[in-house]
Amino acid sequence: MWHFLQAVRPALTRLSRLSLYISGVGLVSMTAIVGWQVFARYVLNDTPSWSEPLSLHLMSWFILLGAAVGVRESVHLGLDFVRHSASPAVQRLMDLVSLSLIVLFGLSMSFYSTLLSVGTWAATIPVLGWPGGVDFFPMIAGGLLIALFAAERLADVVLGEAPVADIVIQEAA
Repeated sequence: MWHFLQAVRPALTRLSRLSLYISGVGLVSMTAIVGWQVFARYVLNDTPSWSEPLSLHLMSWFILLGAAVGVRESVHLGLDFVRHSASPAVQRLMDLVSLSLIVLFGLSMSFYSTLLSVGTWAATIPVLGWPGGVDFFPMIAGGLLIALFAAERLADVVLGEAPVADIVIQEAA
């Protein structure tokens, strides 16, 4: 399993970096769209109807992709002071339980979002003309990435390897 993890880690690093770049492009795009909406509303007196639903859709993408990267790099919120005050054995158990729950959460989010997407596919987002199920694509992709990155960290804990966050920091240096 260690060899497999070492073989896929570069691909996971590229996937994480790509997710981060897509999040950044989405954030900048949403900012530009909202800026255009404000300019069109107050200067041109002609508010574009597409700007709000499109910016909300982009926001879903960059939030969920960014959250997945946060799971991989271990920069999400946590109660680390409780963990750090425990013995190493209890710390390992806490890591195993929390990462297992994160994997289950990501898979559940992806599964139920797929059901929602299928169930709302026949509806149409009026202003954009897209099928309603498209609104759930960020949750499907984000859930899968959260589960994948948490599973990578879980494998590190099981194998007793350095956490992914430490590896990412070393690669950046």
